[in-house]
Amino acid sequence: MKFLCAGNDLPEAGSRGFQLAGLKLFAVRREQRAYVYANRCPHRGVALEWQADQFLDPSASLIQCATHGAVFLIESGECVAGPCAGQFLESIGCHEDSQGIWVDL
Repeated sequence: MKFLCAGNDLPEAGSRGFQLAGLKLFAVRREQRAYVYANRCPHRGVALEWQADQFLDPSASLIQCATHGAVFLIESGECVAGPCAGQFLESIGCHEDSQGIWVDL
């Protein structure tokens, strides 16, 4: 397990990008739970954000690819609209404790 960040560095309904062990990742917090994914859209293999730490749609209820607008469920990474509908973001195993968020790389 590798340390990703302190728990309070990922606010509720927020997202944040990371570079860890040579991998581009991002984390999203929803209903006090952290979700971590590889920062790569399954459609074109591009990073999801245009601006640093901006991975969510305007409602902060879906992950959105800035390149072509595909949207993904936060809880599962499933694309529910866009050119890669039915595909999934690559989920990264994680857990959170009193020290922060840890990822299984």
